Amino acid sequence: MLSIDVLRRFGANVDEGLERCLDDEEFYLELVPGALEESYYRSIEDLVKAGDTKQAFEVAHSLKGILANLALTPILNPVSEITEGLRRDTDMDYSKLLVDMWEKRNQLLKMIG
Repeated sequence: MLSIDVLRRFGANVDEGLERCLDDEEFYLELVPGALEESYYRSIEDLVKAGDTKQAFEVAHSLKGILANLALTPILNPVSEITEGLRRDTDMDYSKLLVDMWEKRNQLLKMIG
């Protein structure tokens, strides 16, 4: 079940996320599932693999903002690296970062059941 304690065990900076939500714990917890919506992650992966770096950047940048506001740091880190690589239009292999992004997302989903 999703809770502040679960998010802390996951490695989220809950205090920072709560501060951004005006210390409204209920509101904060309501926002977390939206940050785990599969469509964001699938879009980033599909667009990167298709070579559409401009659109991939747009989606990754949006997700990065959501994750940063909620301080879901373990997922934020690989998404930030992906975003910055795409922003600079860096020709790189994103596969490890994509795997890490999915693993961290799925780890949190398992923790909240």
